[in-house]
This record gives sequence, structure tokens and C-alpha cells, in this order.
Amino acid sequence: MGERRARAANQGSTGRSRAAKAASEAQPVLKVGADYYVLASSVAAYRATRTLAEGETFAVFELGGDFAESPLGSCGLFHRDARHLSRIEMRIAAKPAVVLNSYLSADNAELFVNLTNPDLYRDAETVWLPRGSVQIERSWALSAASLFGRVRLRNFSRFAILLEIKFLFGADFADLFEVRGVKRKRRGKFFDPVVAQDSVRLCYRGRDNQTRTTLISFAPTPDELQSGSALFSISLDPEQSAVLDLRVGCSWEAVSAAPPRRNILDIDGALNQRRTELADRRAAWARITTSSAPLNALIERSIADLTTIVSLGQNGGTFFMAGIPWFATLFGRDSILTALSVLPFNPEIASGTLQMLAALQGTRVDDTRDEQPGKIIHEMRLGEMSAVGEVPFARYYGSVDSTPLFLWLLGSYVEATADIELAEQLWPAAERALEWIKNFGDRDGDGFVEYYRKTSRGLANQGWKDSFDAISHADGQLARAPIALAEVQGYVFAAYRTIAQLAQRLGRPNVAAELLERAGALQENFVRHFWIDGRGTVALALDCDKRPCQVVASNAGHCLAVGLLDPGRAAATAERLLFPEMFSGWGVRTLARNERRYNPMSYHNGSVWPHDNAFAAAGLARAGEHKGVHQILEGLVQAAVHLKTGSLPELFCGLPRQPGLEPVPYPVACQPQAWSAASIFLVLSSMLGLQVAGRERQINVISPSMPEWLDWIKIENLKTGGDESVSVAFERTEHAVGIEVLEKRGASVDIKFN
Repeated sequence: MGERRARAANQGSTGRSRAAKAASEAQPVLKVGADYYVLASSVAAYRATRTLAEGETFAVFELGGDFAESPLGSCGLFHRDARHLSRIEMRIAAKPAVVLNSYLSADNAELFVNLTNPDLYRDAETVWLPRGSVQIERSWALSAASLFGRVRLRNFSRFAILLEIKFLFGADFADLFEVRGVKRKRRGKFFDPVVAQDSVRLCYRGRDNQTRTTLISFAPTPDELQSGSALFSISLDPEQSAVLDLRVGCSWEAVSAAPPRRNILDIDGALNQRRTELADRRAAWARITTSSAPLNALIERSIADLTTIVSLGQNGGTFFMAGIPWFATLFGRDSILTALSVLPFNPEIASGTLQMLAALQGTRVDDTRDEQPGKIIHEMRLGEMSAVGEVPFARYYGSVDSTPLFLWLLGSYVEATADIELAEQLWPAAERALEWIKNFGDRDGDGFVEYYRKTSRGLANQGWKDSFDAISHADGQLARAPIALAEVQGYVFAAYRTIAQLAQRLGRPNVAAELLERAGALQENFVRHFWIDGRGTVALALDCDKRPCQVVASNAGHCLAVGLLDPGRAAATAERLLFPEMFSGWGVRTLARNERRYNPMSYHNGSVWPHDNAFAAAGLARAGEHKGVHQILEGLVQAAVHLKTGSLPELFCGLPRQPGLEPVPYPVACQPQAWSAASIFLVLSSMLGLQVAGRERQINVISPSMPEWLDWIKIENLKTGGDESVSVAFERTEHAVGIEVLEKRGASVDIKFN
């Protein structure tokens, strides 16, 4: 993901023995500024949160609809990598309200919270307003880089009451990397708040000379408004209601001494606009329904997650932001793998992603950001710390897999849609990417693509498992770069094969032949150097000395998914992925539990990642291991149920599944998170053997299967190229899975069942 999570380093204490203290002090201290961890504060880890997202703006709330000031907490209103509101707390008679429940709407457009008053005392012993006397409804919505809020109060007591409602607010304008734990030596300038009759303007000019402004407006006019609080005195007769509205607008604008202009506080209009946007995006998806209510809920919530984190980029491109809160921006690898996972069900997003990444493709050798010509970007940030070089991620190219993944997505997209126009447009970018693989990816000419960071401030590990300790040998020793990762060779193999097909269709047969030759050589070379005879799987990686990292890891599943292994080795690898050492019961672990560096609570050494499991499922299906696919599907669906999040988080801990126990959350996982939300779609298409051939206007169904707990799956509006589509139903029988065509839109649409 481009950044890594924090571990606390023991420093010793007066209560320990000398031996324990000496051992503690001997441990290496991991500095956040060097490795870009996300620190996990104990307070933040205990808080359940709700998230709203809209393009470059997102808000993370506590369950009651507040967020208290917390330097290392993820709560707040963020815009373009800066926290524009770090505190919003509501008080009723100077006390927090009692939270009854909170939930997101089905489309993720609105957060709705039910609260009530606490017991309110006239003196130390006399309650003048019992708890539960006032109904308090809060709602929040995001639209046009603004947060809209409404509080509705209703008096259910039998007498008239006078309540003081107070909002406490503030803006620390912290860069997202500060919130994650990176310490700064210098900050910019905070300006004095400007208070008007019904609004407050807060401003900060960063070291990048950008002025970030937060404008907080209220309606009706508060009885008292200060730079950090707004007070309302509300009189309510029995059964009477009152409404308070507020809006928090985020912008980059010049500092002004003039009174702040008034925001338009139309939460209904903002919510309608947002819902229209989300509905338009939802219309691009095929509709998937099944006989399983939990699976249906996961599918719908995953689509809702994905539609809320779509962002507009350069040249009209669109892409999935990687995840909230820590990765709410473009990540090449994440956007590509997400688009690949949902390709049969929503091909439009792949088109926008490809155009966006092509526009940002590397053009020169720049070691300060690990850039080379033809390389696909890893990460792009808009925050202050990135702009002034305190972190290297303003435009950073330190991922070894984004470039072959770009090629794989391009070839797969054209195969599914027959969009030859985009293929012609992006062919020069494809040629540059192929040249990068040849000239920079494989600098030593051994046939494998390796990574080695050029800037000491960049990422040491540049595959998707980018923790400092993610790539190790069987004895626990960390591998030294240059490192060739197993799954990256699989991505290159897939890139060669899919771009060869594309080249053939574009009338470039010589290029196609060369790429197929490269694919064959890579496959043969891979088996020779990566296969571990005694363990029935492939090595995690080759280190700088070409020594294989002989550990059992989930990366092998990605190699299965692209068909890199011959049938015999594929079967052995599939079996290994499902051994108890690897399969937790909820999913495939990133690292087997009998390996030296296994830790079920780590980021990459034993945790369970939904997207990783989706690619493992694709590999298992390809190897004919259908029961393994069913195990992964059941594990992920039940994990979503028990985690009570609706959709799947970035990852969760790899502790074994036991009766009566729920999966263990990872404390600082992103959610919503793009490739996790997309994982269920890759699992379903793999299980059903579903492939779209756009040129032939054909749906191919290869060896479909379904678990015993699932009776049927219906897919409507499955696009087959151009304006044509088909709706189909899969039904499980005693011995097979049958398919029925429900509707065709287009005379040439065909279903091929194998």
C-alpha cells in the first residue's frame, strides 16, 4: 500500500530487571519518519467509526456523530490530505448525548444517528429532565467538498423545557501523514479566526504557500458564537420539535479580513445531489442477486463502498481511491487490481483508470521519486508535507508491480469490451511500459523483474506486501534488495500474454509473437528458480544473491491466478494454500503460521487480506480446486457478517477461526478500502468461470461451481461489448451448475458454456 503500520519499541522502565531492560534496549527502534507507519493509539483502536466519502473529501465520525480532538485519531473532516475539521462535539446542557444507534444509508450517502438526553440535574440530587425525554436525530452528508449536518430535537416530556445545545469545533489542519504519526519540525501559519454573526472562518497557510480554509456556518443564528463554539438556547413545548443546521466548507483560498460569507445550509439539496451522483455510478454496474441474504448484503455494501470512493482525475480519468482514511488518493497498484477484480461487472472504471495512469506514466530517470521512463505511478499526494518534500509521495513511482499490472488491465479490458479506440490511444503507453520491464525492471537480464529503491526516503519493499519485514527467508532473516517477488513475475507473465492478444488485434503480429516468446521463457525460468520441491509451492521471492526465500506465503495464489504454473505444480500449490497453516478458517493468511516471522496481528506476516484471498480463489478455480474457492467465499462472507461492518476491511488478523469467536479486527485497517470491497466480485466471477469476450459478443462460462449453501445467482445487465448486454441465472443442481439466459440486449450476444 505504499506505507506501513507502526510497532511500539520498548524502551525499558524502572520496574524491570536489568536483563529485561538490556534486552529491550537492544531491540531496533523503528522510526516513523523513515518508514511511514500508521501509529495505532489505544484510544483510536477502541473507537468504532462511521465514514462518509466524496472524491478528495471524507469524514470519519465516532458512532454518535462527533469527533473529538485526537492527534493520532483518524476522525475528522479531511480534504486533499489535510484535516479541515479536527473537532466537532455536541453537548446538551454541557453533557454528551446518549448514543442509541447509528448507521449509514444503503448508498453510503448519509450518516444517521439516534441519540437522547442524559439525566439532567437541577442540583446534586434532583433530576429535572430524565434521560430519554428528548429525541435527538443527527444526520450528516458530504457534497461539493462540504460537510452538511442537521440536528432535530423533539420534546417527549409532559412539560416545556429550555435546553442549551452547544457545538465545540476546531481545525488543526494536520497533514494526513501527521495524523498517521510522522513528526514535523516546522509547520505553517495559523491565522486568527474570523467570527461573524452565524459563521466562523478558520485559516492556515502551509509551508507550500497554500491557504487552507474551513468555513463553519449555522442556522438559525446561534445565541452565542465564538471561535471554537456555538451555543443555542432551545425552548420546546411538549411534542414540539426544533431543527439546527450547520455546514463545514473546505477550500484553498486567500486569507481575508472581511467577514466570512454565509454558506448555503441546504442539507436536503446536498443529499439529493450526492444521491443522484451515486445512483448514476451505480447504474454502470451489473446487478447481482443470490439466494443468500448475507452474500447479497456484502455485494450491495461493497458496491456502495466503491461508488463513494471513485474520484475524478486528470484528462477526465476516473479511478478508485485506495482506502480511507490513510490512502484516500490514487495508488497505481490498488486502482488497477480493483478495476481488474470488478471488470466483468463494471468495465467503465477500467477505462478511466487506464487513462489516468497513462497520463501520469514516468518520463525520466528521477531517483528522488524512484521514477523511470515508462513506469506506472505508485502514489500521488496533494498534501502540504508532500508538496514541500517532507515525504516523497507528491508523485512517487516506488512500486515494482504497477507497470505490468497496467498492461494486464489494458489487455483484459480490451478483451472484455472490444474498445479498440482506447487500445490505439494507449498503445504508446503500453510500448513504454514494456520497455520499462525490459530495461529497468530487469536490469541484470536474468529474466525476472526486481525492485531496488533509489531514494533512501522511499519504500524499501515495493510489492503489495511493503512492510519492512514482509520479505524474509525461512530462518527469519530479511531478504536484501534487489528482490524479485513471485507474484510480480506472474503479473509480467499475464501482461505479456494479454498484450500479445491486443497486439494481434491491432495488426502487430511481430510484437505479439515476441511477447508470447517472452512469456514462455519466463514461465520456464520461473519454475526453475522459484519452485520449492520439498514444500509444494513457490518461493516468496529471490533476494539480491538470487537465493530463494523458501517460505510458504499467499503470493503463490497470485501466480496460480495467472496460470504461471503447470497443472501438476498448480495442484500442489492449491493444496498448500488450503492447509491449516495457511487457511485460518476466515481466509488464507499472508504467511503460514509455522514460518519464523509469522504473527497473526502483523500487517503482512500472517494477517488475512480479502483481495489476496480473491486472487487465491481465482487461482484455485483455475487449478480446479472448487471446494477451496467455496471455503474462501464462505470465510469472507461470514467475516463481513461477524465484523459488523457490512463490507470487508483492508485486512483482519489471522488468528484461527473457532466456534463462538469472531474474526479479530486489525486496529488501523482502512474501510472502505477499494480492493477489499472489490474482492467479492473476483471470487464470484472465478467461482462461476465467468469471462466476457467483447469482440465476439460472447459470455464464456468455464467449469462453474457453487457451494451447498448457495442455490442460485442472478446477474443482470452484464455488458458484452458496445451497448449489448445479457442477463443470466446460475442454479445449483445435485451434480452441476446450470445456466439460463433471462434476457438478451443485442442480436449477436452468445453464451458459451464449457
